[in-house]
Amino acid sequence: MAKRHKATKSGFVKDPLKMLKAGAGFVLADAPTDAAPGFTGKKRDGQLLLAERTKALGVLQEQLFAQGQYSGVNSVLLILQAMDTAGKGGIVSHVVGSVDPQGVQLKAFKTPTPAEKRHDFLWRIEKEAPKPGMIGVFDRSHYEDVLIHRVHHWATTDELDRRYKAINDFESKLTDSGTHVIKIMLNITPEIQKERLAARLQDPTKYWKYRESDLAERAFWQEYMDAYQVAIERTSTTLAPWFVVPAGKKWYARLAVQEILLATLAGLKLTWPDGDFNLDEERRKVAEA
Repeated sequence: MAKRHKATKSGFVKDPLKMLKAGAGFVLADAPTDAAPGFTGKKRDGQLLLAERTKALGVLQEQLFAQGQYSGVNSVLLILQAMDTAGKGGIVSHVVGSVDPQGVQLKAFKTPTPAEKRHDFLWRIEKEAPKPGMIGVFDRSHYEDVLIHRVHHWATTDELDRRYKAINDFESKLTDSGTHVIKIMLNITPEIQKERLAARLQDPTKYWKYRESDLAERAFWQEYMDAYQVAIERTSTTLAPWFVVPAGKKWYARLAVQEILLATLAGLKLTWPDGDFNLDEERRKVAEA
C-alpha cells in the first residue's frame, strides 16, 4: 500500500520551501503552471486557509517590526517576478496586504528614469532595501535588468555575466546584514495569460490594468522563459534561493507564497522585545499619573 502523507496545519502534505525551490538541475519548462502541488484541498479550502493563516503571519510580522524598533537586525525581502497577468498584485494585496502596513516597504520598479540610467543598474535597487524590522516587497526588481535586457539584446553577454555576479554579491551582502531574501517566480503559460488579458477587456474595473505593451512582450514568450531559466541557474543560491510557484490557480499561488513567507519568519525565532526601561518603575509612574 502506498504511503499516505499527512497534511500539516498549513494544509500542505509537502513543505513548499522544499517542493517549490529551484535546486540543482532545475528545468523551468518542466515546472507546473496550473496545478496545486503538495496541497490536499480545493479552491475554497485554500481561500479559507489563507484567511486563517493571516493571523499567524500578522503576529510574526509584528514581532519582526517590534524587534526592529530596538536592536533587531532582521528584515525580509520578498521579490516578485513574473510575466504580465501572473498575479504579482494579488500576492501584494492578499498576502502582504494582510499585515500591518507600517511594517511593509513596497516598491514597484518601473522603467528606469533618465537620471537612474546614469548609474549602475543596482543603484536604484540598493536604496530600497528593507530596513531592520521591515518586510520589503519588490514588485519586479533588479532581475528586469537581466531578463528584458537578455531578451531584447540590450546588453552584451559579458555585461549580463557581470550583472549576474553583481546580483549575487548584492544579495549576499543583504543576507550578511540580516535581510532574508525570498525570490518568487510566478509561473504561468501563454494560454493562461491570453485568458487573463481577454478577461481584463471584458471588465470595466480592470481596463486600467491592460497595456498594449503586454501583447508586444508576449511575442517573446519563449525568449523570456529562456532568460528566466538562465537567471534562476545563475542566481539561485543557498542564502537567496528562487521559488517557482505555479500561478495558474491564483488562490494556490497566494497560499504557497504565504506559507513560504510564514516559514521564513518562523525560522527567525522571533520574540517580543523587552523594551529598554525598568518595568516596575514605569508601572509605578503610570499608576501615579
